[in-house]
Amino acid sequence: MTTPSSGDTVTIDYVLKRTDGQEVGNTAQVGPQDITLGNGQIFPQIEEALTGMSVGDEQSIAIPCDKAFGPRNEQMIIDIPRANLPPEPAPQPGMALQAQSPDGQPMTLYVLEVGEESIKADGNHPLAGEDLTFDITLRDIKQAA
Repeated sequence: MTTPSSGDTVTIDYVLKRTDGQEVGNTAQVGPQDITLGNGQIFPQIEEALTGMSVGDEQSIAIPCDKAFGPRNEQMIIDIPRANLPPEPAPQPGMALQAQSPDGQPMTLYVLEVGEESIKADGNHPLAGEDLTFDITLRDIKQAA
């Protein structure tokens, strides 16, 4: 049976869960995903697992938080004066805001609280601090030319 190697493009289905079993993403929502192995498009642990799989194989891969989105960093929770925000749309808890980090890189902040004078926003990835499990199914292999 054929197994993929670096440079091959694979099509996978996945279910992403937290350690407590709560599902936080799956390809039923977004459709099967194409990944070119060796391009850093997915966690290395998943690439490694895929290189040993054949079409139709299923596998669960546990990824600890330090190898996934990292630990939560409380310094990434900041207060932003409302005067620094556009008037519309009005900020709401859970809303994503686009911002620039101090080094000019784009980043996403998630609104935690909305006050009259300021908002509290979180720059951590929503899955930071979480151990994750990916249940993957290899659907197809397109070998590199």
